[in-house]
Parts: sequence; structure tokens; C-alpha cells
Amino acid sequence: MITFESVSKTFPDGTKAVTDLDLEIPTGSFTVLVGPSGCGKTTSMRMINRMVAPTAGRVLIDGQDIAEIRAVSLRLGIGYVLQNAGLFPHRTVLDNVATVQRLLGLSKSQARAKAHEALERVGLDAALANRYPAQLSGGQQQRVGVARALAADPPILLMDEPFSAVDPIVREELQAEVRHLQAEIKKTIVMVTHDIDEALGLGDKIAVMAPGGQLQQYATPLQILTRPANSFVNSLVAKDRGFRALSFATLQDVDATPLGSPGTDGLIPLGVGAPGWLLELDMALRTATWRGPDGEKTRAAVLHRGDSVRSALDAVLASPCSLVLLMGENDVPRSYVGLEDLAPYLRHGVRSRA
Repeated sequence: MITFESVSKTFPDGTKAVTDLDLEIPTGSFTVLVGPSGCGKTTSMRMINRMVAPTAGRVLIDGQDIAEIRAVSLRLGIGYVLQNAGLFPHRTVLDNVATVQRLLGLSKSQARAKAHEALERVGLDAALANRYPAQLSGGQQQRVGVARALAADPPILLMDEPFSAVDPIVREELQAEVRHLQAEIKKTIVMVTHDIDEALGLGDKIAVMAPGGQLQQYATPLQILTRPANSFVNSLVAKDRGFRALSFATLQDVDATPLGSPGTDGLIPLGVGAPGWLLELDMALRTATWRGPDGEKTRAAVLHRGDSVRSALDAVLASPCSLVLLMGENDVPRSYVGLEDLAPYLRHGVRSRA
């Protein structure tokens, strides 16, 4: 656990970066510090690895004051992902990733073996190992940065706006990869971002900070959306707040209509769900196709019970027959959901589930 106890930071010019911060970050959790420029989020994170020293208060890791730990020893046990990857331009990808293991005393061959494992973990092709950073795309460089931070298997990972320098499509890919990776490795991750959508999508808990480093709210993403603590937090999440909250409700409890039996032509009539529409299932190609009254054919979206209500609503609105299929046993669609099935969430939101 990482604990901030009444931590403040005032710089020599009098700038107050962090004010009386009390925060507990559970082991194995993903915590995001979010807020506008000048709110002290990066300063707070950098106090965890002693790159910044607090003016007052203490930072503890598993109950031990980090001021009592040698700075080098502390930092070797904490992974750090920078905004622009921060790779050494004169070293290959493999040797960049092997850096910390070499500092820890591993031989070059041992360190490189660990580096290969880390590259594989973040989904980078082994063929990139002998390239130099300048030969990589921005997204590839960030993956190398994550691999380097994880290569020595540190219990804590700090991420300083790691995806802000890449384009939106790559950013979404990297966010999805980090979510998947965290589900496997369960590190204690502390990430800084100014993007509230990124915070909502990644964090187990979010610490919302205001200028001067004042903590405004520390809660789950759904609680932030449905129960903002004050006007400052509300101003961060006000846009599309209700729609965003639908991302935290799944289709697990949504009433779905079972698919009927196919006719002699192999097509399944949808009846009152979508009069005149038919469903064609091709088990060999594992595809599903809507067929309209005029013969129009459209690929059907298929979701799982674990998918979000927001994803279902988007799929229903994009569907020509206003339906989305739900996957059942043996990876075969067994039912469908329409707008009426999602209506309870649209009428009442997900506040009661926060």
C-alpha cells in the first residue's frame, strides 16, 4: 500500500504544488491522478519515488517511510513510464528494456532474456528488438517504455501521462493493452493524466485534484460520475456524464429475447422485435447477418453478457433493425436486445449501482 500522510510541497519560489494530501492507494490497484495543469498530480506521483521531496508530511510504502530507504534502492523497485517514452537513442530496443536488470546486477545475457519476455508481454514483435528508438513509431516507443518499466517485475508502476503524445487511435489501443496487462500482473499502478475519459476508463479509483494540489474527491469512476463531491469535480465530468456512466453497467441483468427457430430457408424471423427482418447465422464462417424486408443485408453486431450497456446502446442505434445479438453457449448467438430492453438504464441511469 502507498500512503500519503498530510503531504505538502511548496517550491522555493513559493509555489504551492500539493496541499495537505492524505491518500491511501491499495496494493494491486490502478489509481489515476487527474486534474488540470498546475494541480500537483505529477508532483504527487514523483514524491512516491523521491524524485521530489515533500515539504511536510510522509509518503509510506507498506508502512515504511520512503525517506528511510536509499533513493537508488527505492527507484530500482519502482517502474516508471514517461510521457515520451524516454528511451536511450543510442541503445537498441532490447538493451533499452534490459537497462534496469543490468543495474540490478544481471549478466547481459540474463538481462536480455528478461527483456525479450517483457517485449512479448506488451505485444511487441521480436523482430523489433534490434532496432533503435528512432526507427519505431510513437506507439511502439511507448510499448517499449512500458516493457522497460515492467522488465524487472517491480511491485509498483508509475505512469506520467504515458499516452498523451500519441494519436487517438493508438492511444485507445495502448489503453486497452494496459487494462489487459493489469488484469494479468496486478501491479500497484499510479498514473497521471489530464484526460478525464482516460481516468474513467483505466482507474479502479480516481483522485481528482484542483490547482494548488488540493484533493477534491477520491472514489471509483462510477462514484465520480454519479456522485461528484463538489462543483469542481462536476465541471470535469459534466459533459455526457450520464452516457459515460452506462459504461459501468453490464448486460448481465438485461432481459433479452431468445432467438426463434430457423425456417426452411435457414433464416430466423425476428417477429415483434423487428417486423419483417430476418437473421442469417453462418456457423462455418461464424458470422451473423440481418436481412431487411427489401433484401438488404447488414453484418450484425454480437455482444457478450459482460459487455457494457453503453456498448449495447451504441450497437442498437447503429443497427438497421435496432437490435443487437447476445452471445450464448458454445459461442453461438442465442438472444437479442433492443432499445426497450435498455430503457430502464436510460430512464434511471446507473446511480443505484454506484
